[in-house]
This record gives sequence, structure tokens and C-alpha cells, in this order.
Amino acid sequence: MQNLGDFQNIKLDATRPVLEAITLSCERDQRRLFTGLSFQLQTGDMLRIRGPNGSGKSSLLRLLCGMTQPVSGHVDLFGQALVRQRGTLASKLLWIGHAAGVKALLTAEENLAWLGALHMHGANASIEQALFAVGLRGFEDTRCHALSAGQQRRIALARLYLPDLPTLWLLDEPFTALDKAGTKQLEAHLARHCDRGGTVVLTTHHELSQQAYAYKDLDLGQYAA
Repeated sequence: MQNLGDFQNIKLDATRPVLEAITLSCERDQRRLFTGLSFQLQTGDMLRIRGPNGSGKSSLLRLLCGMTQPVSGHVDLFGQALVRQRGTLASKLLWIGHAAGVKALLTAEENLAWLGALHMHGANASIEQALFAVGLRGFEDTRCHALSAGQQRRIALARLYLPDLPTLWLLDEPFTALDKAGTKQLEAHLARHCDRGGTVVLTTHHELSQQAYAYKDLDLGQYAA
């Protein structure tokens, strides 16, 4: 079994699943949301998780990124149990939650520097380009309390345009508060990321008009307990 220091070699092994869920069961507030859920993702895969409200879409994403633990079953990341990698997960996956997660008193630039520091060092030179990519050129020094909900969401999503990111992206309702142009741009960016060898898992009710070549769809309602 490879140790955690061998991550670079694990990442380059195209035959090893990037992410594997094995007979997962999940509870929230003493209510079983889903049970017996299994799937496997390789490099290049895009998985959309859909289902009715309350079916556990966000809860599943939190299981996949190690924020919570399943009632039964387990998650493997790059061939190793996720629970054994808690200290190094920030270098192996990027998670963006349903809320924008920006700090109101910081500027757009300061927020992106803070968020980007979760994954890499020395990314400040690329922050301006990332904000430009999401349509926020000219807002670098604007404090976030003065921005709209859609603009704050774009700051969170600007992380996806920074260099040297983990190749596995877990995104909870990434299209929330985006306008039509922003949604179209994000769809294209996610598809390109997968087609270049990345992996994306996202929850959304939105029907994607642009998909990665290796696209999968998971209806979580089929696993309701």
C-alpha cells in the first residue's frame, strides 16, 4: 500500500479510480437519506448529482470531501481510504459549497487570495487574471458587502481559474445566482477541465447544455432509504 507521500505517483496512475464511493449510507437529523450508493470516477469524468430537495445531494458532497462521515460504507480517494488522508485533502481536491463563502469586509482580491491559499502558495500574480475570467475586472478593490449575490458567487468560482489546482473538483450548486452568460461560461470551463484530464462532481437541478465527453448522471432519489 502506498503512503501519503506517494500522492504524485498516485495522481499519474490513470488506471486507478480518482474517487470511489462504496455502498454509502447517509443520515441527517436521525433520518436516513440514502443507502447502498456506489460509483467510481476516473480522470476525465464529470458526474452530475441530481434529485429532489432533501434527497441528500449536499450531504453526499460533504461525504466525498471528508467533511462528514457515512453511516456505513466508505470513500476512496486515489485508491486510499479518504479517512486516512484528512490532513492532506486540501492538496488533493477543491470543494466549493452552496454558499459563496466570501468575507464581506474583504475586497474581491483579498477574498480570492485567502481562498486560493487553501490550495497553493504564491498565487497572487494570477488573482487579477482569475477575476477577469469571471467578469470582475475593475472590482478587485471593492469590498464584498457592496457586491451582488451573483458577483460574490463569481469570486468563489474564480478559484477554478487559478493555476496549480487539484484536479478533482467537488461543486455544490455552482450555478446559483449566476446569470445566463455566467452559467454558459462555467459550463464550458467545467467541460474543458474534464476533457483535459480533470474530474468534476457537481450537484445541480440545472440541465447542462455543455457536458464533458465522459459525462455521467446520478439521480440520488433512486437510492432513497
